[in-house]
Amino acid sequence: MSTIRGARARARIEVTAAIKDEARRQLAAEGAAKLSLRAVARELGMVSSALYRYFPSRDDLLTALIIDAYDAVGEAAETALARAERSGHRAQWAAVCAAVRKWALAHPHEYALIYGSPVPGYTAPQDTVVPAGRVALALISVVRDAHRAEGLALATLPEAVRPEAVRLAADIAPDLPPAAALALATVWAQLFGLVSFEIFGQFNRVVEDRDAFFAHAADGLAQTVGLLRGE
Repeated sequence: MSTIRGARARARIEVTAAIKDEARRQLAAEGAAKLSLRAVARELGMVSSALYRYFPSRDDLLTALIIDAYDAVGEAAETALARAERSGHRAQWAAVCAAVRKWALAHPHEYALIYGSPVPGYTAPQDTVVPAGRVALALISVVRDAHRAEGLALATLPEAVRPEAVRLAADIAPDLPPAAALALATVWAQLFGLVSFEIFGQFNRVVEDRDAFFAHAADGLAQTVGLLRGE
């Protein structure tokens, strides 16, 4: 019986992967808003009722694709950070930022699914929260290690944003100064803004040497979060 159960489990994994692969092809061709379980089933030669046993609704399939995408870019960031572990903090930061960009350029449609326009009628469930935070946690860990090792060179925190900075610090990094938490939230938006501008074509006929441009911009983000030069 265990052999039969194992074969069934493997078959389910294979079919699930095939469904996701076809769904990703539809994302690339039609966009997330037009993703259809019936169309996926048709392309795979399945009846719709069979596909529903794997994903009861379009939203369930979208959620699975979103989680996969967040996990993929998160894994890329974490792997880059691990490889740069013996480098200085500024180099670690650059490695994480570069990994995010590299993944996005290689998977533009999946990037668009998680950082592009919201899908009409879809609300992401709680299941997506932890995968969505993996890149942020990698960046926070660089800043946390730098803070413990040699401190951070942070700009003076204006009083007008101090309450928000304190709240952010309590939420995302209680062991960091409020100014660092505010800076992290700022550069989080800036990092993905840079990547999105490149992925969605806003840099066309504007920025030509995009590798050098991005490296320079990512270094500026490192300065914003207080990472010391030479670290």
